[in-house]
Amino acid sequence: MSTLSPERPAPTGSDCAPTPEAHAMGAQAAAQVATMLKALADPLRLRMLSFITTSSTGEACVCDIATVADVSQPTVSHHLKVLKDVGVLTSQRRGTWVRYRVAPDVRGAVTALLDSFAPAALDAAHHRARPLTGLGDVDATLTRVADDLAPRFPDLRPDLVLRTVRESYAALARGAGTTAHLVPTAQRFAAQRLADITRAATPGGHVPQVLFVCVANAGRSQLAAALLRHYAGDTVIARSAGSAPAAAVHATVRPLLAELGTDAEAVFPKPLTDDAVRAADVVITMGCGDTCPILPGKRYEDWVVGDPALASPEGVAAIRDDIDARVRALLADLLPSTTDRPEEHA
Repeated sequence: MSTLSPERPAPTGSDCAPTPEAHAMGAQAAAQVATMLKALADPLRLRMLSFITTSSTGEACVCDIATVADVSQPTVSHHLKVLKDVGVLTSQRRGTWVRYRVAPDVRGAVTALLDSFAPAALDAAHHRARPLTGLGDVDATLTRVADDLAPRFPDLRPDLVLRTVRESYAALARGAGTTAHLVPTAQRFAAQRLADITRAATPGGHVPQVLFVCVANAGRSQLAAALLRHYAGDTVIARSAGSAPAAAVHATVRPLLAELGTDAEAVFPKPLTDDAVRAADVVITMGCGDTCPILPGKRYEDWVVGDPALASPEGVAAIRDDIDARVRALLADLLPSTTDRPEEHA
């Protein structure tokens, strides 16, 4: 006769469920993160951090920051020390001045804070998020959109047009970048992508195309593209995209676009695609890091400019002037024979 050990009672739902600690951040990790967040949770320190990251050299000294922050140098030194103590900044003495820059270990986190979290926080404060109204049969609607677009691109297969329309809709919906009028916005995005696909397939003989890329595609890149269209008209094609598109164009940028004749409701943040890079002759990155693919035969430039979403009215004007000067120089290089006076070609 075999002996069997007594059966253990089956575990109840509460016995096998993970403990609350399994879902939460560890206490020690939370304390360390909170210490850094507490150091960052100061308006003056955020302004200092933004100034340092958008500096052409990626660093700044106390005297530079004091001028921007309009406070005394001892006050600036105190706040910089706080950021340095928690590991956000590093410093190096050169002569009589100490230069501060973002610590390499947290550079990605600081970029996410200033380029993604901060603009999103401002957008939320402006109550600009709008709920998405769903469609009863989105697939049928997208099929009709593809049928409407197909005659405009006779060199492309209908299945490629349909796939591009569906991918464009999914990309905008997935990123929550566009929640209102999603289908017509996806149609405009798909049309742009199909034009880029056609252009890339037939190189040569085109007017120059410039792609401006930033993180959110809601400020710098939109403004640069609008300025290029304003000065160049149809002589240059201007595109823009973002590595992490925002919900909408920033409120601070909309009046600037309107001054340039661009309808802020017609432009929209859109994700960066390989099609856009392949179709471009010049790719201008504006704070998006290494997310833009590097393809042979393309001209790449990196413009270090401030983010208008986070700037004061005076700062927005200065950023606009900075981008304006860069766009004029780019246009003069692309079309030297027609840009003696760019304003005549708007």
